[in-house]
Formats: sequence, structure tokens, C-alpha cells
Amino acid sequence: MPVSIEIRAGFPQYLPMKAVILAAGKGTRMRELTNELPKPMLPVEGKPILEHIIGGLLQAGIQDIFIVTGFRADVIENHFGNGSKWGARITYGRQEVQDGTGKAPEVAKTWVAHSSFLLTYGDILVAPDTYSRMVHRFNEGYFSGVITVTRGEDVTKGGLNFFDENFCLLRLIEKPSAEQIEQLRREGWLKPHQPAWYNAGIYIFKPSLFQFTARLQKSPRGEYELTDAVSALIENHHVLAGFEIPGRWVDVRDPEVLARLQSATT
Repeated sequence: MPVSIEIRAGFPQYLPMKAVILAAGKGTRMRELTNELPKPMLPVEGKPILEHIIGGLLQAGIQDIFIVTGFRADVIENHFGNGSKWGARITYGRQEVQDGTGKAPEVAKTWVAHSSFLLTYGDILVAPDTYSRMVHRFNEGYFSGVITVTRGEDVTKGGLNFFDENFCLLRLIEKPSAEQIEQLRREGWLKPHQPAWYNAGIYIFKPSLFQFTARLQKSPRGEYELTDAVSALIENHHVLAGFEIPGRWVDVRDPEVLARLQSATT
């Protein structure tokens, strides 16, 4: 079982790694497909996206799972129940106001307590062994977390990450504009023939994350951004390890992506 080590009262405590899945949004880009179903419950390869995620977490030895629900929370809660059918222990909490990804993890703050936790959006599909590989990376050093990335995506639609020689996070820019990207090239942050690392939306954090989500201010988009909390961690000298997701990574962001996934299995 994956464990996290916390030093309390001078003694190390070995605590089970937990997982938090953010599944509160409606997924408006899915149009009529999410009139009745929350996006994480849309079927891929014969079962809901969330079921794929939970299966991978269990394969990594993570059994304690908290799902942050919102739109049509009843659909998720009725399908998974307490998780015993899958060998999991599932807890739920509702994000009553969907005001950004920065505040969503706080729904699980009391439940997380002193454990480290894997945090993922409920609409991202990866190979099942990705989660165990992330835990291995987390345990390679004394890190405050792990930031996953992938290459080949349009960084203007997500987070652009920069790493040092040890592949630890130096800087994160959320949805950079074309002007910002050009400036980053001029300043030498973006170099020819080197990947632009796209934030893949799966993390591991220590509970110290909540110190920084508590201080978040709304972004120009009018939302609390998780990436702003990540940037604050870096500014306060927390070390976050990078991890490139091997193989499959799919952000099920719109009907076209979903249709491609479904057609690949027919």
C-alpha cells in the first residue's frame, strides 16, 4: 500500500496515501450529453470515466477515495455507493458553488487530515499504472508534491510548466497568450527543439497545499485556480517533482474527444 511519511512530535508516521477526485462540474462543452449525466459518468469502453480512474487508483494500492461532487451528485453516489463493490472506501463531499478548481480540494480537507493525497480531475483518462508510477516518483525524494505533464498539447488551453535539471517545477503559467509565449521564447524559457510541458491535471500533494488554497484570490477569469496555489507553493520554497505521463493521456473535454474514444472500441 502506498504510504506518506509525516513527521509529528519528532516521530515519523506512516499514513496510507489517499486520493481526491474532482467531479463537481457539469461539463457544459459536452452540450446535451451532460443534461442528465455529470461528465465523469459518461461511458468510455463500456464503463464511466470515473470507474476507469478508480480502477487505476486501486491498482496503485490507493483504497481511500474522496469524490468531490456537484452537478447530478446523486448519479455518482448511487453508482459507486461506499465503493465496497470495487474494494474501495469511497467518501463524498459536495462543492455547492463551482467557483474554480482552487477551492474544490478544500471540500476534502478534513477527510485528508495528515495524509498525502493524489488529486485528479474526473475527466482525465490515463493508463492504469500511471498512478503507481506517480507514487514512486513522489517517494524518490522529500517532495511537497508531484506535478504531471505531457507534451504535444496546445499550452494556451492549459498550464505551461518549466522544470530545473532535476525535473522539479520552477514555474507554471496558466493558459499563456500568444504574446506571453513569444516573450518566453525571447527570455529563453522556451527553447527550440525542447518540449513545452503541458499540465496534465493529475497531482500528488501533501496537506500543506491547503495553506495556499485558503489564500487564493479569484483570477481574471473570476475563478479560484488550483495552479495559483501550485505557484504559491513554489514561491514558498516547496519542492514539486515533475512526472511525464507515459503513454495514454486523454482529457475528455468535448463530444469530439468522447466520440473518438468510443469509436476506437467499436
